[in-house]
Amino acid sequence: MSLTLAAPQTEAPATALAPREQEALRHIAAGCTYLQTARNMGLSKHTVDAYLRRIRTKLGINTTAEMVRTAIALGL
Repeated sequence: MSLTLAAPQTEAPATALAPREQEALRHIAAGCTYLQTARNMGLSKHTVDAYLRRIRTKLGINTTAEMVRTAIALGL
């Protein structure tokens, strides 16, 4: 029995993200820390962390640098 891993999301990744996830990604790409992002969005730091974990999972990325590159590519 073999397991296959799902391929990373490649079609319309921006539409795969909820609006608040896109907003969090935009703040991180602009150089904000998790705490600054949380304050700007009126959320807790833990909620921002959860958003960014979901973004990584949805887009199949692992690092903040990859998130920033993705945000730039998406025009966020």
